[in-house]
Amino acid sequence: MTDHLQTLKYIQSDVLSFWVNSKAQASFNEYFYSLKQCLKKRLGIVNAAFLSFDSNSLIPVEEMAALTIETKLNAVSWQMIEASFYQQNVVKIPYILKEKEAYKMMTDLVLFQAEGKTPIGVLLVEATDAWTDFMTSDYGEECVETLTKVLQMIRENLELKVNEDQYRKLYNMTDLFHSTMDIDLILENVLKNIKDNFPEFNVELILSNDQDRRTTIDIKLFDYLSERPATIEAFVSGELTTELASDLNCRLLNAPIKGRQAIYGILQVGAPTSYLFTTTEKDFVRMLAQASGNALENAKLYHQSHRLVSDLQLINETSHRLNMRIDIHEMLLFLQKQLKSLQPMEVCFAFKHNDSFEVTDASTALFNSEKGQIYIKHVEQHFEHTNDPLFIADFSRLTSNQIDYRSIMAIPILMEEKINGFSIVLHKEPYFFSFDSFKLMQSLIHHSSLAIANSILRNQLQEMVDLDHLTKLYARSYLDQYVEKSLEKDQSGMFLLIDIDNFKYINDTYGHQIGDKILMQIALKLKETIGDRGICARWGGEEMSVCVPNIDEKEAIELTTAIVAVIPNATDPQVTISAGLITWDEQYRPAFQSVFSYADTALYEAKNSGKNRFCIHDRFCQTNS
Repeated sequence: MTDHLQTLKYIQSDVLSFWVNSKAQASFNEYFYSLKQCLKKRLGIVNAAFLSFDSNSLIPVEEMAALTIETKLNAVSWQMIEASFYQQNVVKIPYILKEKEAYKMMTDLVLFQAEGKTPIGVLLVEATDAWTDFMTSDYGEECVETLTKVLQMIRENLELKVNEDQYRKLYNMTDLFHSTMDIDLILENVLKNIKDNFPEFNVELILSNDQDRRTTIDIKLFDYLSERPATIEAFVSGELTTELASDLNCRLLNAPIKGRQAIYGILQVGAPTSYLFTTTEKDFVRMLAQASGNALENAKLYHQSHRLVSDLQLINETSHRLNMRIDIHEMLLFLQKQLKSLQPMEVCFAFKHNDSFEVTDASTALFNSEKGQIYIKHVEQHFEHTNDPLFIADFSRLTSNQIDYRSIMAIPILMEEKINGFSIVLHKEPYFFSFDSFKLMQSLIHHSSLAIANSILRNQLQEMVDLDHLTKLYARSYLDQYVEKSLEKDQSGMFLLIDIDNFKYINDTYGHQIGDKILMQIALKLKETIGDRGICARWGGEEMSVCVPNIDEKEAIELTTAIVAVIPNATDPQVTISAGLITWDEQYRPAFQSVFSYADTALYEAKNSGKNRFCIHDRFCQTNS
């Protein structure tokens, strides 16, 4: 009895010794090595093994430092041997362990489990007489209790040390996160901390598509259509997931990067297929991902608030500028400049004309090319069925055509709730435009639509004032301004006053509808003949006029001759015209009112000299024969 008490005291002394020196121990395996030495010295135990408890499995303590799938597959299930310890901690080794080659010589099994705690592990020994004699004595149970207490404290100490290291890193990182709104710095530290803990593993940041793309960190954009199911599950559920990715020859750990408001991406760690992540490792990755999620969210909200202020200033500036009654071309050029804040590569403005959309001059060159028609047609087809804006992250998924630009935003320009046009922005990179950019463009176009509609209505109203409703030639008031301006600024010019010969006879014979038809036929031919050189106007009744700036007298006579000659062939029933021509240059520049008087006198002379001809001012008469 006294010998057993002495043995117990020796064992307690040895245990106390390696507990006191526990701070110098590097792993649980080294604690067990010290215990083996003690058992060998005090009880003659030569053959011993220790299986550590981990997630309902018993694993050799020497293999705990680097768990592999093979280790896990070969582990002993705790449920299989738990019943062996009914009301006792020391038993004969069960058959499930005995059949394993490494433990076939073992005879006894000792459970170390503190009350109310999960098991620490089990000790397997090949019993000696000294062992059997001691363990069956009154002091055997007390020895097991002593070892259990020490091993429990050692395990907790180890866990505390590991957690302390990890929490220190998390604290330092969180402290940094709270002191910066730099997204690059946040992401850099997330990657650094993960790589410090898993230096041999591949780490990837997969961020959702609405993140600020200004970051210079190498990240991957989250794509529902191409991501792995386990990655999508982590992103949607906000819970950690693992996957054995045989096709990638690795084991993936997916930790959601989440804040208080949303999930912003996935922190993905790729380990060898044989590696198993421990609960502690999973917790660390989870906490790191959550800390980075909160930091990203704060930075995102910070940048978003600044962006909102900037966007409001931009919208206010746009509204102010567009309400300054500038013409529609200036308006669109200004709007194109404002849209550059979205960093598009191409910009288009198109407006409805009859039944099709026409691209304006404020658009970039791409949209006047065949390549640009691919995007315009797609947008047109979209707006045939809805007034909703169009946001395409990757156009290549929607078309079989070879395309250069994959990110598209298109916003309708509405007039009385109907689509009067649209604006398109493009970029070559997929997922380039954020949802914030989409909302900003919507706001800019929405604020501009009213100004554009007002400009169009003003132009239409001005057109009604400036154009004769029947012939669509310019009205007399517009002609007066045009002639007066030409007399002041142009080096030379001509004014031609035209009258239809015997027009009363046409109206009396064929009716006023035919008379109107002849007026429109002559008007059309005059516009075709003059083109962009000058303007054609309806003077009144059956009289029309032509004003061409910067033309000398010889050219004016040739042009007038051609007009008089072409009219009979352009009308049905056929009619002729008489005309009076006046020209001016640097040497001769008549007064504004005199122009019309001299042209009218020349016209009167043409009428009186036989009709179907013209006369030129200064009583020089030129026939068309």
